[in-house]
Amino acid sequence: MAASAMDGVAATALRSVLHRVKQAAERSSRVPDRIKVVAVSKTKPVSLLQEVYDAGHRYFGENYVQEIVEKAPQLPEDIEWHFIGNLQSNKVKPLLTGVPNLFMVETVDDEKIANNLDRVIGNIGRKPLKVLVQVNTSGETSKFGVDPDGCLDLVKHVTSKCTNLEFCGLMTIGMPDYTSTPENFKTLTNCRSEVCNALGIPEEQCELSMGMSGDFELAIEMGSTNVRIGSTIFGAREYPKKQ
Repeated sequence: MAASAMDGVAATALRSVLHRVKQAAERSSRVPDRIKVVAVSKTKPVSLLQEVYDAGHRYFGENYVQEIVEKAPQLPEDIEWHFIGNLQSNKVKPLLTGVPNLFMVETVDDEKIANNLDRVIGNIGRKPLKVLVQVNTSGETSKFGVDPDGCLDLVKHVTSKCTNLEFCGLMTIGMPDYTSTPENFKTLTNCRSEVCNALGIPEEQCELSMGMSGDFELAIEMGSTNVRIGSTIFGAREYPKKQ
């Protein structure tokens, strides 16, 4: 990505993040191009997303259905939108109908939400949707996700019962304490090994979405293929989170 004298703060920050991703990949003998940076744009204005898009980025993530449904029509259609927030059953249809270019839902954490996604996709006739199974690797009650012990059963349900869903891998949100995060990441990689062994698929075909602004370099070194970066790209002060 070439630098431009017209780059804004967010575009410059994106370039810095991509450089750090490349360095982390090289430290762990991985191919940088195989690691996707999802720019998490929750609560940020469309103008800021457009700036990052204009800098060449195409992967964006949103936490709230209302926001992604409002923003997606205002931005180019070649964006790959990732939904990374907790998804309630009554929001499934508005999400799927409101965002035709929804690329992936990263937060399938029980059979009910998988079944709802599968049913609505079938009803509206859209192509199969890529999904990740969210695992609660920290054991915190404040976090969503299936327990690690239940991960394989949920993956089997998605792959065998939900024909309109395409299982692509696993996702986790580690503990905010940086020093505790490696254990969370290790738990997710163990879950991937279990899933891949049971399903007979190569581990490189099973994505790992782990790592955020505070720990994405470590996550990459531990095998992450998908990092979710928000404040490091977009900044935090001018656009406070919704209450």
